[in-house]
Amino acid sequence: MGDNTVSNMWNDVYGHLFNMYKRAYSDGPVLSQTDLYLLNTDLQLNPILQGTNPGFHLLFNLVTGSTGGFNPEARDRDLLFTQKDEPATLPRVTQLIIITELSPWCTIVQNERGVTMSDVCTTIWKEYTENYVSEQEFNTLPPRLQEHVKRAAANNQQAANNWAMYYNTPAPPSRYKRVDWLRDKIYFDGLTKKDTYSASRLGFKAPNIFVMCLAS
Repeated sequence: MGDNTVSNMWNDVYGHLFNMYKRAYSDGPVLSQTDLYLLNTDLQLNPILQGTNPGFHLLFNLVTGSTGGFNPEARDRDLLFTQKDEPATLPRVTQLIIITELSPWCTIVQNERGVTMSDVCTTIWKEYTENYVSEQEFNTLPPRLQEHVKRAAANNQQAANNWAMYYNTPAPPSRYKRVDWLRDKIYFDGLTKKDTYSASRLGFKAPNIFVMCLAS
């Protein structure tokens, strides 16, 4: 089987998935938390959130909240995140629970009309930039990692206030946001299922619990 044949085959597959998600935006049921647990339905993540869409790789910066993307075969051209209002999963659900191995927090994404990819990105960004690390949480880190968080906080403050930097130099932050805890791992790198890890973190596993991967 030639390369072109394989490429066309995958394009057909992802074209079918794209149409399926497009139809699901307005059609199909939206499962509540109770429905989901009673039915124990497996959820299919949108390929963009899995990082498996061959024509669009999501670029999501947790510090600035900016979203965009690129085609892996044409990396020199930035793409808009026009698919952001597509469902995050099929079937659609009213709630997703997102954890990561790089932080102790749990992000709950909610939308009664069905969680979209935009909901996922916006909620994660707000969760990590609007909430601060408590003193007790900070003190659980060894001194070396505390210094890394402090440096990350200064860098993130500069990135988030890029235009203001032209006019004044802000004082180093005295409090640290959750995004600072991630240090250099500030780029979304997909969602995945890890039931064993989810159960160890939360005490239970469920179809709508996903683990967020992050990259620098």
